[in-house]
This record gives sequence, structure tokens and C-alpha cells, in this order.
Amino acid sequence: MYRRLLVLALGTFAVGTDGFVIAGILPEISRSLHTNAAATGLLVTMFAFTYAVSSPIIAATTAHWPRKRLLIAGLLILAVGNVLTATLPLYGLVLAGRVIAGLGAGMFTPTASATAASLVEPHQRGRALAVVMAGLSSATALGAPIGTVIGSQTNWQTTLWFVAALAVLGAVGVAVLLPAVPAAHVAGLRERLATMKDARIGFTLLTTLLVFTGLFTDYTFVGESFGRATGGNGIALAILLFLWGAGATVGSVTAGHLTDRISGQRIIAVAVVIVGLDFALLPFSSRTFATAAVALFVWGVCGWATLVPLQHRLIEVSPEHAPVSIGLNASATYLATAASGLTGAAGIAAFGAYNLGPFGLIFLALGLVASIVSARFVHTRRPAPAVPVPTAAEH
Repeated sequence: MYRRLLVLALGTFAVGTDGFVIAGILPEISRSLHTNAAATGLLVTMFAFTYAVSSPIIAATTAHWPRKRLLIAGLLILAVGNVLTATLPLYGLVLAGRVIAGLGAGMFTPTASATAASLVEPHQRGRALAVVMAGLSSATALGAPIGTVIGSQTNWQTTLWFVAALAVLGAVGVAVLLPAVPAAHVAGLRERLATMKDARIGFTLLTTLLVFTGLFTDYTFVGESFGRATGGNGIALAILLFLWGAGATVGSVTAGHLTDRISGQRIIAVAVVIVGLDFALLPFSSRTFATAAVALFVWGVCGWATLVPLQHRLIEVSPEHAPVSIGLNASATYLATAASGLTGAAGIAAFGAYNLGPFGLIFLALGLVASIVSARFVHTRRPAPAVPVPTAAEH
């Protein structure tokens, strides 16, 4: 079972690496294509936006496809998108390559989660999903730093060839090791969008969008905003990205354990407040490598600690729509990634690259407000406990 799940994890590792690695090689791409940081940041925006928009549409329109075919197609399209990005000579064509890669990512990741759940018994689904999603979280700790090192030692095109190779390897693994998985019922697009009419779900998705927009506003331009700490050295930047990814893994795992014991809203509030303070200090902590390392680790831990309680809230308020709402939450995360390319560019233009942290703090604060509103809706709509009917003896 785990061998089959690991090939799905390899695919999500390729997708996650593709989504996060551009931030590490952004300065090299800018110099190569003779564009500014704002224009190059659109490479991140187009990949993430395409994923966020296409994912629910693809899920609804390909419901009759066998899962194995869909998984292989998604990874191969991801690989083609990266090859085109690496080889096309003009900025506009490179941007189109990122759109194609985003389509492949949107086709693969939701299908991988659904396939993992179908391969195991119901009581093992949580562990199966964790294995597959571990590929995504490990991409922040390993894939993006490795790709950054490759780009710094060779060129940024080699990094994208590396991602393409990962995608092809994942496709081969799926073809050889994964059994045939028949098409299953998938909620239509109308049903997916209808779940957002519930204010509890809508405000939870808004929280995800705002918080992660704030978190990624600086990350997308991390090469520029932490340029003083790295001195433009790609290996130093890769180490910082590794610490961010390691913190993200620690935060996700820790939040998973805590969510079963204490209020999810308390976890979200504490995490957002701490990362907000971290962001407020970034103009100072990003000056040296040592303080930048601490700042990025705290950022990773507290930023990603918000995701699990948000997912838990979606399951809690509407268990019957959990697969749909969790999928929409993933789309909200990628929409935040897409927005960060625009918000980060606006922040650099208005305040400079070294002051992106306080600028991102604005979105974190709005996200905290949305989370509080969502929690209040959850509390007010929770069914009242049944009142026991007095027995004759009690009269």
C-alpha cells in the first residue's frame, strides 16, 4: 500500500517543488529575461492562478476518466510546461509555459488525494492522505532548496528541467506501480461552488486566502527581500528556504496534534499573532544571515500551523461536504500564491523589497478578523445539546 502511495507523494513533491522553487531562482530569471521583479513574479502568479481556477473545473469535467490515466496525464502536462518554460526564449512564451504547468498541477493533486483515499480502508484514509500530502510539505523543505542550489550552480533553466524529470519519474511510477482505479463520483462544479453559500465555509476559505496571501507576499520575492542576509549567494538562500520548509513541516505536524486537544481558533490566533510580530521585525531581522534564519523558521512554523485547524473547521461544520470544501481550501491557498505575485510587486514598488514583511502584515490582520468571524458563525450555528426528558421518578 505504502509503495503505491509513495508514487503519488512523488507526484505531489514535483508539483510542490514547481510551485515554490521559482521564488528561489527569481533573480536569475529576471536577469536572463531582462525583466523586473514584478514581471518575473507573474510566473508564480500564473502557475498558481491556473491551478486554483482549473482544479475544480478539471475535477468536475473529467469525473468519468479512470484515475490512473488522469494522474499520468497531469504529471506529463506538468513536465511539458516546465520544459517549455526552460526552453522558450521570450517572456510571454515563458509565461504561457507556466500556465501549462499549472494545468498539469491542477489535474494531478486533487486526483492524487482522492485516489489515495480509495486505495485504503476507511480507517486508514487519514494516514494515506498524510503520506501523499507529505510530498507537498517536503517540497518546501527539500525540493525548493535543491532547485535553488541547482539554479545557482548552473542556470535557472536546469532547475526547471529537474522539476520536469521529477514529474516524468512520478508518471512512470504511477504507470508501473499504481493499480487501475476506476472513475468515482465527483461533485459537479455547481455543487462545489454552492458550499460557499454557508457563511462558516465562506469565511473559513476567506481566512485561508488572506492569511496565505500575507505569508506568500514576501516569500515570492524572498531572494530580493533577504538579499542583505544572503549577499546574493544561491546556497545561502537555499539554506534559508530549507529552514522555512523545515519550520512548515514542524508547524503542520504540531498543529495536527494540538487541534485534537484545544480550540482550533486559539491555534490560528496565536500562530497569526506570532508570525505577524515576526513580519513586523523583518526589516531588521533580514539584515544578517543568523537573524534571517530565525525569522524564516518562525515564519514557517507559525504560518503553516494555521492550515490544519482551518481544514479541521471545514470538516467540522459540514462533514458531508468535506471533500469539496477541502478542495476549495486548496484552491484558496493557490489563489493566495497567485495574488502574492501581485501584492509583493506592489509592496516592492511602494515600500521597497526590505519592507515587504510589514506590508504582508496587513493581509495577516485581515485574515485574523475573517477567522474570528468564521469561528463565531460556527459557535452560533452549533446544534444545541439535547435536553433529557424528565422521568416519572424525577417528577
